[in-house]
Amino acid sequence: MSNNIETINQYGKNYTLPPMFSRIGCRAIIVANGKILLSHEVNTGVYLSPGGGLEAGETNEDCVIREVLEETGYRARILYPFVKVNEYFYDRVFVSNYFVCEIVGKENQSLTETEILHGVEPEWVDFEKALAIFGSYESIADEELAAQYKREFTVLSRFKDDKK
Repeated sequence: MSNNIETINQYGKNYTLPPMFSRIGCRAIIVANGKILLSHEVNTGVYLSPGGGLEAGETNEDCVIREVLEETGYRARILYPFVKVNEYFYDRVFVSNYFVCEIVGKENQSLTETEILHGVEPEWVDFEKALAIFGSYESIADEELAAQYKREFTVLSRFKDDKK
């Protein structure tokens, strides 16, 4: 897959150079019939694009496919890499590689203990409603969650603009 994708940098107000720690993750944008597939933490109310952290020896492509399957139970196929977001907080950088994917099958979720505790469920949300959910990032007190929502809003807004 091409590495020739846009990189977006977002900075937390408490960011200090240089980052001492990094976490690489991969996320999926899956849209069908005007709805986007999101992971919904029913017990916390949090929504995010399905995805998570890269495991040792895993490619970004393998990571996004695995994470979508584990969180949602859907088997996905990558259509193309979309965008990379670097989020800088304190002494850390979180790298999120987004891929546009499609659903090719359905299996069972395979959730972690934390995901079970949070009540993670796949949910198809109207694309415009998802933009409204993530667009509320400025009203969220928790800095990390606000940044995640800002990241999601930025990526989905770019995706929507690309589809025009």
